[in-house]
Amino acid sequence: MGDLFREIDEELRQDRYERLWQSYGKYVLGFGIALVASVIGWKAWTHYTVSQHQAQSLQFSNAGRLLDQGNKAEAAALFANLAERSSGGYRALSRFHQAALRADSGDATGAVSLYEELVRDKSLDRIFREAAEIFVVMVQIDDPKSDAAALQARLEPLMKANGAWRHAARELSGLLALRSGDGTAARGYFRQIADDLEAPQGMRARSVQVLAVIDK
Repeated sequence: MGDLFREIDEELRQDRYERLWQSYGKYVLGFGIALVASVIGWKAWTHYTVSQHQAQSLQFSNAGRLLDQGNKAEAAALFANLAERSSGGYRALSRFHQAALRADSGDATGAVSLYEELVRDKSLDRIFREAAEIFVVMVQIDDPKSDAAALQARLEPLMKANGAWRHAARELSGLLALRSGDGTAARGYFRQIADDLEAPQGMRARSVQVLAVIDK
C-alpha cells in the first residue's frame, strides 16, 4: 500500500511540474529573449559604435524602426543586407536580429543554424558567442523532440562564477529540469537565482514563485 501511495504522489508531482512548465516556460523564454537581446545591443553599441560608418548606422536604425512598427519582412531584409555587407558591431547585431526573426516566424531550424554560426565565429567577442549559445537553447527548449541533456550540456560552461550569462543559463537549466520532471534539480537552479543578489530582480522574483510551487 505504501508503494501505491508513493507512486500516486510521484505522478501528481510530475503533473504539477508539467503544468508549471506549460504556464511558466513560454513566458520566461519571451522575457529572456528580450533581456538578452537588449544586453547584447547595449554591449555591442558601446563596444563598436565609434568605428562605424554613418550609412550602416542609418540602415540599422531604419531596420530597428521597421521592426518596432511590426514590418518584420522589411526589417528582416535590411538586417540580412547589413549582415552580409556591413562589418563590426552592426554586422554582429544584424545577425542576431536575423536569427531572432527566423525564430519569430516559426523557422526554428533556420534560427538555430544562424545562432550556431555566431557561436562558431571566433571574430566575435566571447560574450556574444556565449549569448548565441543561450539563444540556441531558448529556441529549442520548447521542442519536445529536442535533446534535453544536450541542451543542458551547452549551458553548463555558462554557469561559471561571474559568467556574463550565468543567471540566464541557470534559469534555462531550471526550465529544462522542470520539463523533465526533475524537481530536485529545478529547485537547485532556481534557488541559486533566488539567493543571488546580483541576479536581475525580475528573475529572482520569478524564481521565488517557482520555488513556492515546487515546494508544495
